[in-house]
Amino acid sequence: MLAFPSSDLSRNAPRVFAAAEEAPVSVTRRDGENLVLMSQRDSDSREQLLQFAAQLIAVAIDDRGSLAERMANAYPWMLALGQADRVRCAADLVDAARASFATGQAHLIAAELTSWRETATALAAGLVDSPVDWLGDEIRVDRP
Repeated sequence: MLAFPSSDLSRNAPRVFAAAEEAPVSVTRRDGENLVLMSQRDSDSREQLLQFAAQLIAVAIDDRGSLAERMANAYPWMLALGQADRVRCAADLVDAARASFATGQAHLIAAELTSWRETATALAAGLVDSPVDWLGDEIRVDRP
């Protein structure tokens, strides 16, 4: 994490703000506790990661049913998935959470959660795998 003295906020604010847009920065103070400056996006990502961690802990300590069943109780949209996909979804979410916690990269679990939720939503809307009807033969065109 980059660190800037608090005086840089008044002397060179654009530089500090630009750095904070990229990643959280530490603002060091002589007369108080250091502060962290970050973008709203980073703050929201951390909040989402903490919320997922709370859900995951609740699922982990529940001893009724399989992991997939417990996850579906926490995330009812999983019920739109077939049984095999629920099992795979639960495992993928746990793996992504572990990776997010280990690396501090909240976007890993956010992307996995969004991907599975959107898949469940599409299935609930009736969208299913179907063969794509491509044109049979290649069509060649002259280059413009």
